[in-house]
Amino acid sequence: MNPDTPPEDILSLDALVSIFQAILVQVQSFAGSLLRPWVAYQVGIAIALLLVATLLATFLRPRFDAWLRSRDGWAKWRLRIGLIVHRRMRMIVFVALIWTTYFIMREVTWPSRSYLLGIIADLATAWLFIAFATRLILNPLLRALVRYGAWTWVTLSILNLTAQTQTLLESIAFSIGDSRFSLWLLFKAIALLAVLIAGARFLTTASTASIRRNEDISPSMQVLAVKVLQVMLYGTAFFLGLRLVGVDLTGLAVLSGAIGVGLGFGLQKVVSNLVSGIIILLDKSIKPGDVISLGETFGWINALGARYVSITTRDGKEYLIPNEDLITGQVVNWTHSNDFVRLDIFFGTAYGDDPHLVRKVAIEAAKRVDRVLTLRPPVCHIVGFGDSSVDYILRFWIRDPTQGLTNIRGNVYLALWDAFRDEGISVPFPQREVRLLGEDGSSRVAEKGAAPPVD
Repeated sequence: MNPDTPPEDILSLDALVSIFQAILVQVQSFAGSLLRPWVAYQVGIAIALLLVATLLATFLRPRFDAWLRSRDGWAKWRLRIGLIVHRRMRMIVFVALIWTTYFIMREVTWPSRSYLLGIIADLATAWLFIAFATRLILNPLLRALVRYGAWTWVTLSILNLTAQTQTLLESIAFSIGDSRFSLWLLFKAIALLAVLIAGARFLTTASTASIRRNEDISPSMQVLAVKVLQVMLYGTAFFLGLRLVGVDLTGLAVLSGAIGVGLGFGLQKVVSNLVSGIIILLDKSIKPGDVISLGETFGWINALGARYVSITTRDGKEYLIPNEDLITGQVVNWTHSNDFVRLDIFFGTAYGDDPHLVRKVAIEAAKRVDRVLTLRPPVCHIVGFGDSSVDYILRFWIRDPTQGLTNIRGNVYLALWDAFRDEGISVPFPQREVRLLGEDGSSRVAEKGAAPPVD
């Protein structure tokens, strides 16, 4: 061994070797116990019970599925529990069978002849309980980490290997300055953070539902309250988890300051969008459900995020507009103070038609169109005398711009077309006369479809 090796490293290496030897001795002892007749019998009984549970689950699962589908009036949480039971049918049957067998064997034979069955029953029950409990975690990755971590820890606890495992993990470590980080500390931090973040997620979901049901809070303030609550709960869970595992948070002050300076210079746009999002939520200039126009983009606000605003258009496209663009650019909010939107369409009629009748017919035609408001009646005005027509503007109001603007304009145009046809009002169109000059300077009118003479 190198004489320059520090004494603490030599001790930790010796401790690591001794721990491995102790675990190896227990594994060899367990493997040797499997050669005993009654131990082999118990293993065979457990395997047979697993096969019986598989057959029974195959028989019961479709019948339980049909019964579950017939429960139309059940609440969603009951249906979710029923779905978990359906998926874990084999394990449920196995747990019931092995516990029944264990209690029977304890009554009819020696306790040592059912000891292994008791351990297997404890493991199966713990695994089943963990499978049910972790279904409350919605995130698949977090759920998998918590599930397998809990299974590992419960298995070690039932087999009485927790002390050796903890000592082994504590011996695998490295030091940074005055701080020592071990594999056991890492696993404990992951477990605590997973539990705390799951709890923070649960509280956030419950609080979000409660906030959004409160009609006294405006939509923009609801979004702001939800975002602030998420930051507070997740931040508290993170720092509390680090504190519980023994990490010194005072050393993070300088690091967090350096990170903050780096973020300020390197992520200016991100920070700008974040601050702009907070300003948008505070001044209530836009909120979820508003219909806005930004440049060529027209749609309604689907969600307000920390970095962007989601806008859904009539053609199903979803645009993610950075918050900074909404603060610095010109935005048309069609529903900022109210839902009323006025639309204008232009048309013309022949000079021979009575303009008073045209205005009356146009107004009545617009009133008969769905979505056109009657409490704010349409109006029609003459706006000019054109080359071939008298020009009019028809103005009408709607209060559901999320249903589209082009379609309502098209419906009003169709109503005008039908009304003008019934009243004999004509819509003029420009007509042109083309004359072809001959070699002698004379002219003639070109017939429709006729080609000009070719020299």
